[in-house]
Amino acid sequence: MSKDSFAQFSGSEDYVTSEPLRNAVNVSIALGRPLLIRGEAGTGKTLLAHSIAQGLEKKLITWNVKSTTKAQEGLYVYDTVQRLNDSRFGDKDIADIKQYIKLGKMGQAFTSPEQVVLLIDEVDKADIEFPNDLLNELDEMSFYIPETNETISAVHRPITVITSNAEKELPDAFLRRCIFHYIEFPTPELMEEIVRVHFPDIKDSLLSEALKSFYKLREVDDFRKKPSTSELIDWIRALIAGGIPHENVSKQFPFIGTLLKKETDYDYFVNNFVIRRR
Repeated sequence: MSKDSFAQFSGSEDYVTSEPLRNAVNVSIALGRPLLIRGEAGTGKTLLAHSIAQGLEKKLITWNVKSTTKAQEGLYVYDTVQRLNDSRFGDKDIADIKQYIKLGKMGQAFTSPEQVVLLIDEVDKADIEFPNDLLNELDEMSFYIPETNETISAVHRPITVITSNAEKELPDAFLRRCIFHYIEFPTPELMEEIVRVHFPDIKDSLLSEALKSFYKLREVDDFRKKPSTSELIDWIRALIAGGIPHENVSKQFPFIGTLLKKETDYDYFVNNFVIRRR
């Protein structure tokens, strides 16, 4: 495995990062350890990997983890069904097992001729043993395929980003091998930077009223799901498309369904915000 130079991440055009987050990314790259990212839904955990790939001009390989995902699938899959079909109906030489080995996302990252960014998205959706099953591969950057008696070693150590929604506790042994960073919810000042990236021509008055109203909703502890950054972006897009005057934003909270996604939260809003304004 070749030694890759220390790439310095400073963000990308469409993703605003805080200094602590940039530092975490660069430490992860320098040490060659996976970066484990946690934070509220909608704070840009997944988009961070896209930003790293864009900022460092590298290919992104995404492994979307589901409840049924097994670690083996990220390495390789032996397509026994295709081999059986070929033995019955095809004219291929089925003795060549290698043609039935399909590399998974991690396997593709290891064999890439250039260093890539590997995103393992929502790692805690899978079984609790899933992270432990990746420990050896993440440490040694290699895995063995017994069907072909072949060891796959990483040509370049991928820049690995692992996201977690904190749905379950991750094993200590797995955590020890990662650089951890929790994405704090953006301050109003940082949020203004984020919004202006998406809407460079937004009027200051509309932006000011939208942010004031948004953070007012964020202060409600009784909400089951507080509105997130991605929902704020959707809301502002709706306000602009609807031609809503800035003075009506905090008075009427138009298009509230883009911000509140739980029925109980909507009921709370109607009973406490709408009635209060009457």
